[in-house]
Amino acid sequence: GPGKANLVGAEPITGWEPYQDGIYKAAVDLDAPFYTLFVDGDRATTARHPNRTSEDTHAPYLFSRLIEPEKEGVRDQIGYNPGEWDETADLGSYTTWPAQVTIWSGGSWSWFTDTVPIKNADVKDTDNKLILDHWTRYAMINSRSGSRYFLQNSLDFLDQAGEYYLDHEAGEVYYKPAAGSMDGLTVMRPTVSTVIDVKGGSADDRAHDITFDGIGVQYTDFVDWYRAGWISAGDAGVPHEYPEYDRQIEMPRNRFGAVTLENTSHITLTGMHLRDTGFTGVYALFANDHLTVEDSLLENLGADGIKVEGGWPGEGDLTHDHTFRNLYIDHVGELVPGDAAGIELMDTGDNLVEHVHVKHSARYGISLESRPEVTDGEQYTDNNTFRYIRIDEAGLDSGDMGAFYTYGVDNQEPHPVQNTVDQMVIGDVIPDPAGAMPDSGTRGVHMDAGGCGFAFSNVEVGETTDQSYQSYECNEVTNGSWQDGFDPAGIQHDLIGVTDDFPFETE
Repeated sequence: GPGKANLVGAEPITGWEPYQDGIYKAAVDLDAPFYTLFVDGDRATTARHPNRTSEDTHAPYLFSRLIEPEKEGVRDQIGYNPGEWDETADLGSYTTWPAQVTIWSGGSWSWFTDTVPIKNADVKDTDNKLILDHWTRYAMINSRSGSRYFLQNSLDFLDQAGEYYLDHEAGEVYYKPAAGSMDGLTVMRPTVSTVIDVKGGSADDRAHDITFDGIGVQYTDFVDWYRAGWISAGDAGVPHEYPEYDRQIEMPRNRFGAVTLENTSHITLTGMHLRDTGFTGVYALFANDHLTVEDSLLENLGADGIKVEGGWPGEGDLTHDHTFRNLYIDHVGELVPGDAAGIELMDTGDNLVEHVHVKHSARYGISLESRPEVTDGEQYTDNNTFRYIRIDEAGLDSGDMGAFYTYGVDNQEPHPVQNTVDQMVIGDVIPDPAGAMPDSGTRGVHMDAGGCGFAFSNVEVGETTDQSYQSYECNEVTNGSWQDGFDPAGIQHDLIGVTDDFPFETE
């Protein structure tokens, strides 16, 4: 049956003993660190400051301050105000297992999140800064705001039920249960980052014609340091026709998913229940064609639900002709809220996305992206069809976004229609007030730089903090809810989202 053959990328932690203040501890394997934890099928929170207001939000945050006037461009130091956190807390400075920051780098820009180990903290009153092991994607300050961040991965931050801390050097894990006891709780620690890996020999020698039917995939790991892409064009260190794409693509260390596909053709995932991942759910890297994911439930995902990653623009159309049908994708970006999407399509075309329901994302529901510098025809993003789509609870923690989002997919005139969206309902796109999100507003549909050559029909958008629809005058719209004369009867509500025979229960 659907999801019944459950492949588990984790092992239980047992032998829990009381520690102090309602916290328990247990011994774990010193040789195998892990970067997320699950208790009775729910993701535990890495011990952090400030504490979360709920399990469904990353808020509240601290805000970075400017250390010195000439350091506006700094990417490896976070200025803080004295008293914002306990400066006596053990951050593991200069150890192999330091505390971390998760930060929306860029000041007010709430676009991407970095998770970065802390090298050390300079707590002198004249400095008050955290020094990081790696550069963040953007600088910490812009003219409008400091960057939002929180601290995590210190035993001194473990003060709230549902939090955990791994002391890797000592081989001990600590957890604070809500009920005050570990009795009856099942604690699972990930042991792998990928559970299913399908890989052909090369782009010309693809693994092909394989069906996974009724597979469950549960529990995978994250990483100690995450940044989306390289910082600057050319940073990949390999010459490319469009080196700007270095800033779009995942770095090699982050090219994985719970299900990872590379050099494949006609792979089908059907009746799948994929959940509790450390990073992306299904990741199709580079050369893949005719991938089908259908009749499946994806939930509680560390990053994207499904990500198709084409190669660099102008260097060959590697990935195309995919079908994503009858999917319910719930809670994406739990560890990487920045740039998270239920379905993210990069440099890929001739795809069909239909009867999809995406729910609960800090950023996007569905996105299609390349780069605005790319000559049309070399971005490989043409001939995509999106229909019978529902997106709810997107934009929960970010701005300058759309629940449906495109970027750099059609960059030169005359912008002929080459992608279509029909029958799409987007619910409210409202950030959580507790997040104090400082960026520009949220939108239902955002056709960002090069977001042209689309035909939209029968699209309904709920409440937003900015526009329902933002676009250059390079797309066609018929019966959008932001237009005068919108006809609600044109929306086929009974057909939007998953079908009546969807094989899993959903809320």
